Amino acid sequence: MTDRKAELAANLAQVEERIVSACAAAGREREEVTLIVVTKTYPASDVRILHQLGVRHVAENRDQDAAPKATACADLSLTWHFVGQLQTNKVRSVTGYADVVQSVDRAKLVTALSVAALRGERELGCLIQVALDAESGERGERGGVAPGGVEELAAAVDAAPGLRLDGLMTVAPLAGEYAGRQRAAFDRLMEISSRLRAGHPAANMVSAGMSGDLEDAVAAGATHVRVGTAVLGVRPRLG
Repeated sequence: MTDRKAELAANLAQVEERIVSACAAAGREREEVTLIVVTKTYPASDVRILHQLGVRHVAENRDQDAAPKATACADLSLTWHFVGQLQTNKVRSVTGYADVVQSVDRAKLVTALSVAALRGERELGCLIQVALDAESGERGERGGVAPGGVEELAAAVDAAPGLRLDGLMTVAPLAGEYAGRQRAAFDRLMEISSRLRAGHPAANMVSAGMSGDLEDAVAAGATHVRVGTAVLGVRPRLG
C-alpha cells in the first residue's frame, strides 16, 4: 500500500467511525447517510485511490478543476456532485460530467441546466441550495436562495425537461441568526425539506454537514454529508 493510500484509508476509517457514532446517537441506520468526498484541489490520482477504498460519491466546486479530473476518471463508477456556485457560462461543461448539481439557486440557472441536459441527452439531479443567511428575495453570501424562495424554485426544477428535483442543500452560514449554530441551521433545513416533500415526495435528499459539523447534520436528519479536509487533509492553497 502506498503512503498516500494508507493515509487516505486511515482518514476514511476515522470519518466512517464518526458517521457510525453519529447515526447511533441519533437512532439512525448507517445506511441512511451517504458520504460524499469533496476532492477539490486534489488530483485525479487521489480520486482513483478513493475509488479503490470504496468511495463512490465525489464532489467538486470549480469546473476548471472538475472537468479534466472527471475525464481522467471516466472509467470509474463514480457519482459526481457539483457543489460550488455555478455561472451559466459553465453549465454546458458541468452537465457533461456531473450527475447532481447541489447549488441550484436561481431560475436563470434552472433554464440553462435544462437546455444543457437536453442537449447532452442526460437527466441531471438538482438540489436547491438554501441560504439560511439570506433575506427574502436575496441570495446568500455563499450562494443559495432564501428559504421563502425554495418552493418556487423547486417547482421550476420539477417542470424543467432534463432535470430531476432531488432535494435540498445548505452550507452552515457564517453570518446571521444561525452563525455558529450548525445544529439549529440543519434543523431549520429539515423543516424546509419536510414542507418541500409534502408537494414533491421524491425530493428527499438533504445534503448538509462538512468535516467540522457532520455530527450535527446527521443528528438533524441529513441524508448526505460532504467531507473534504477530514479525508484528504488540509487543502493546498490555490494560486
